[in-house]
Amino acid sequence: MKYFGKVGFVRPKETAPGVYEEEEIIRPYFGDVINRTFQWENSDNLNDNINVRSEISIVADMFAYDNFPHIRFVEYMGANWKVTSMRDERPRIVLSIGGLWNGK
Repeated sequence: MKYFGKVGFVRPKETAPGVYEEEEIIRPYFGDVINRTFQWENSDNLNDNINVRSEISIVADMFAYDNFPHIRFVEYMGANWKVTSMRDERPRIVLSIGGLWNGK
């Protein structure tokens, strides 16, 4: 299945001498969804949560390679999902995604 969506990078940025804040950078990428798995997770809420256990292989550019450790989330199926692991398979980066990204 083909993929086109946004990948979120979160990296530290110095805003004043010795003061750092997180800077979120979102960039679009093409690629493929190479594994589509969905899992219901029990919760204390009325409804259970759904987790996506999928892999998305993006065609990476130099920005992605230079900021590889700062990849935090992927837009997929209308939501932002946490990146739980990454593999460098040049010219691609394979991103494993899990639960919903909540900005942390």
